[in-house]
Amino acid sequence: MTRPSLARRLPLAMAGVALIAVLIAALVSWPLLTAAADVTARQTLARTADLTAEVLQRTYVEGVRGPGSGNIARLEALLAGQQVSAFLVVADAEVQDPLTTADVAAVTGGDEVSAKRSTSTGSAYIEGRAVSDGLGVLLVQPAAVANDLSEPALRRLLLALLLGLTVAAAIGYWLARRITRPLGHAADAANAMGAGHRDVTIAPEGPQEVADIAIALNRLSAALGESEGRQRQFFLTVSHELRTPLTSIKGYAEALADGVVDAPDVPQVAGVVRTEADHLDRLVADLLDLARLGAVDVAIQPVDVDLADVGADAASVWADRAGRIGVRFVDEVVRTPTPVRTDPVRVRQIVDNLMENALRVTGEGAPVVLRVGPLAAVPGWFEVEVRDGGPGLTQDDLVVAFEPGELHNRYRGIRKVGSGVGLALVARLAERLGGRAEAGASPEGGAAFRVVLPISGSGTPAP
Repeated sequence: MTRPSLARRLPLAMAGVALIAVLIAALVSWPLLTAAADVTARQTLARTADLTAEVLQRTYVEGVRGPGSGNIARLEALLAGQQVSAFLVVADAEVQDPLTTADVAAVTGGDEVSAKRSTSTGSAYIEGRAVSDGLGVLLVQPAAVANDLSEPALRRLLLALLLGLTVAAAIGYWLARRITRPLGHAADAANAMGAGHRDVTIAPEGPQEVADIAIALNRLSAALGESEGRQRQFFLTVSHELRTPLTSIKGYAEALADGVVDAPDVPQVAGVVRTEADHLDRLVADLLDLARLGAVDVAIQPVDVDLADVGADAASVWADRAGRIGVRFVDEVVRTPTPVRTDPVRVRQIVDNLMENALRVTGEGAPVVLRVGPLAAVPGWFEVEVRDGGPGLTQDDLVVAFEPGELHNRYRGIRKVGSGVGLALVARLAERLGGRAEAGASPEGGAAFRVVLPISGSGTPAP
């Protein structure tokens, strides 16, 4: 079904509004103009009657010895030009329609007559004046002739209304084009972005609300381009991280298959292969968990557990690993029994990822601190904190520390860095457990990562 376009609707709507305004103006103006024309016609005929009575009085009463035939001629021409019929009457004179004997009696008695009457041929205006005692004059003018004087004004009004209607339609068309053209550009840009183009920009134009759409689409295009760029870089990073253990596994496997490894060295080579396989398995598991957390379908199974046991188990494992690579492990795990309701598997996953990240960047002899325990200052919450003596992070790094692949992109080739999957996974797990993760500087000179979680597992906002 094809919808009518705004470019058609808007001019029609404005033309309709203008037409209604024109009709209302006409309905209001027409009676006013008609009434004004009636008053004007009667006033004009009254002045003509006054003039006629004055001319007749001077000619036939005061100028008996010398009638002013020139004045009479001009008067006749004036009356003929206005299509006025003049009747000079005396008392008891017979008259014809629309005049009456009352009109004759009034003007011959010295009174004035001013009336509008209907006749067989239409309405007529009547004005009567006394000329002298017993003599009067009555003027009759058809209303149609008198109203002809108002026709120019009525035509001008009609022309003005039609002109207003035309201008309204033209403005409506111009306004529709002004609005629909940038909207069309915005639709084209949105379709282009939907087709995969990310270099789409449109110039803001038209009214502010329409221009805001263009600005928002430009920002969306830039954000999509940046987001997809990060995703591509993240995939490249993950591919590199996957390829490293795969390369080691493949190389040692080929050496074993070709028999180039001496028998006494086979257990050592097998251990390396197993270590790399474990690393690969852990990376794949983290990627799967991160993807599931993005889809909010990762399994969270809270149970009642002693936080001291969770922290102590993690400390014993990571103290051994830190000692094997020469890193000084500092145990700040709170051993006081602290019952909590949370998912211990996910809490341990947070600890392992933070410790893995810290050991990667911490040099031999430098400290790594693990703290797991309740927050004394904020009852109802506990924390997992890992601090290291590594190179640390800048303020800009702290802002994007939990974004997948961001730190890897910044420090690849400069210092040891991971793929960024572990820290991203920590942040997502913290959210799913009802808490939050934060990064900062540590007193040991490196970075500090802290996860705050609720003891009850209620998922209320973290302090």
